[in-house]
Amino acid sequence: MKRFIVPLVAAIIASSPAMAQSGAGNFTLVNRTGADIVSLMIRRVGTSEWQPLNGNPAMGSRTAVAFANPDCAFDVQARLSDGKTATFTAVNLCDVTTVTLNRGPTGNLWVDYD
Repeated sequence: MKRFIVPLVAAIIASSPAMAQSGAGNFTLVNRTGADIVSLMIRRVGTSEWQPLNGNPAMGSRTAVAFANPDCAFDVQARLSDGKTATFTAVNLCDVTTVTLNRGPTGNLWVDYD
């Protein structure tokens, strides 16, 4: 009997959602910043090295972003056509299909997820 229970318990633990580590993957980026995005940069939270990220959507449009990383939390920096830079901190890129970058009239920044 033990011969069947141990593999069964191991399979249940391995398939548990809490144990799964999907990491960040491809997503669609929507620009709601109030200006065209001229360039995008990304870095893992807690690091200082920015890396370019493909996709420069015009205001109100969306673009597919090819991305893969075992981590989930990232800072995303958008250089905007109005000369401003918007840095969105601690963006969760795991298990999302769409990330919307928002900037309010007073400059406040937030991210919406789908």
